[in-house]
Amino acid sequence: MLERIREHGSISAAARSIEMSYRQAWALVNSMNTYSHTPLVSSATGGKGGGGASLTETGEKAIALYHAVRADFDAFLAKRSESLTL
Repeated sequence: MLERIREHGSISAAARSIEMSYRQAWALVNSMNTYSHTPLVSSATGGKGGGGASLTETGEKAIALYHAVRADFDAFLAKRSESLTL
């Protein structure tokens, strides 16, 4: 969701891009912001001028951390699978 918000600049557009309801996406963003020490997403209310959402510095760090952990996990699985035999 964070990467899609960065890409689309709004929670609703990010939700549409992954076929998720806006309500579910908003709940996810609200949960991430609530449980993080600092918000991951900053949003502005819509209206005549339009709203939008962007990632905070913490949101950007969360994406980088996710990719680093995922790379470590993929490397672990690749190494571990070499030693597995039936």
